[in-house]
Amino acid sequence: MVYLDYSATTSTSEEVLDSFVKASRDFFANPNSMHKLGTIANELINASTKQIANILGVKEKEIIYTSGASESNNTALKGIAYKYKNRGKHIITTEFEHSSIYGPIGYLQKYENFEVDFVETDEFGRVKLDSLKSLLRDDTILVSICSVNSEIGIRQPVEEIGKIIKDVNPKCFFHVDMTQSIGKEHVSFNNIDLASFSAHKIFGIKGIGCLIKKENVQIEPLIHGGKSTTIYRSGTPQLPLIVSLSKALRLANEGLDEKIQYISKLNNYLKEKLSNYEKVKINSNEYSIPQILNISVLGVKPETMQHALEEYDIFISTQTACSKGGEKSKAVYALTKDEERALSSIRISISYISTEEEINEFLRCFDLCYKKLVF
Repeated sequence: MVYLDYSATTSTSEEVLDSFVKASRDFFANPNSMHKLGTIANELINASTKQIANILGVKEKEIIYTSGASESNNTALKGIAYKYKNRGKHIITTEFEHSSIYGPIGYLQKYENFEVDFVETDEFGRVKLDSLKSLLRDDTILVSICSVNSEIGIRQPVEEIGKIIKDVNPKCFFHVDMTQSIGKEHVSFNNIDLASFSAHKIFGIKGIGCLIKKENVQIEPLIHGGKSTTIYRSGTPQLPLIVSLSKALRLANEGLDEKIQYISKLNNYLKEKLSNYEKVKINSNEYSIPQILNISVLGVKPETMQHALEEYDIFISTQTACSKGGEKSKAVYALTKDEERALSSIRISISYISTEEEINEFLRCFDLCYKKLVF
């Protein structure tokens, strides 16, 4: 079996799973209980939160635990919108966002009468800074732009974007979906007000994520209720998941430069081999992270290629795992303006645990599928 869909999700590492099991077994008390067992459990959460804060370079009180990146994104967008809607109802985003960004934005448009503008991007899919400047208004309360597109892997210059926002409209908040960045590349939270990510992209457990909210930012909670680790997200603190997230984040960042170098080598090898096929178009570009390689096999439906490879136990993705099947890729079309490429794109996503043998096996099977499907 060759798994090349790491941008959709990863397996849970043994070390992360062990930390989850130990915390579940030995620290089962409610961390908000006032007795000794509760106090001990709360101390473990605090230690985990401190480690996460140190790794990311943020303050402990700026960490909000959620069920994952989708909840984090919804909390950020709706939280800002409801808190500051008297100041303005204008939001700016891009054509390269995840569905968990478009979902809440569409909701705010339909039910709260928010106005949304899409910033222009260049031939590489990167935000045109002049376009962003021209779109910013006095009533713009939020800009939401992902650090890395989940389908093509395009990096955005988020620090520069944040600086422009602060220069033009200091009252406007900047949210960044960092789900495809955290644990995969070096990140900075300079000029960023809110950021989202999830554990299951970095060999953690599904069901836990974070929203980083700078201390000067106020939001309306998405989930109201009793006491938790923060006033911004109610619910019994999920101690085992928090501990496991801390472990996953630490492991992901260990030897990160070496991991990136290794993944880049695999990515370059893949591109070199796939570029030899007449009907293959490489959609990822020089600004894409090496973990993601998006290609189009012209004339072949993504699902057809996916299932053909599946016959050989090769697992890749069509678009993102959260996308509706059978539709053209919105991101690929926004980048290439080519309908055929958008209708035939697939995503190959690799990890530092991918091997050269796996890549060669994928290429062998891809060749067989290509010769069978391309006429």
